[in-house]
Amino acid sequence: MKKTLLILLSAVLLGAPVSAYAFAGHEGIEQPSSTISIEIKNKEIRVSGANGKKIEIYNLTGVSISTILIESNDATFPLNLPKGCYILKVGKVVRKISIS
Repeated sequence: MKKTLLILLSAVLLGAPVSAYAFAGHEGIEQPSSTISIEIKNKEIRVSGANGKKIEIYNLTGVSISTILIESNDATFPLNLPKGCYILKVGKVVRKISIS
């Protein structure tokens, strides 16, 4: 009886249709734009290739510290921030920086 039940259960499971899905891309992962360049030097930030975008500065807990509108293709801004680590976002490009 057990053997018959096991054979019957195996046949049902092997004959059952199986659904498989394939995804052609990574929906949740944003690829950074290679045209935007961010450089930090001497408490200044230089951004190129981001005309019309915003620099968004966050602390490590995610609180917005500052937002700066970029009005030219190559711009330099002073970073008047206390020592610490911050997150910069320009368009889809995100960088972690450290001010010492």
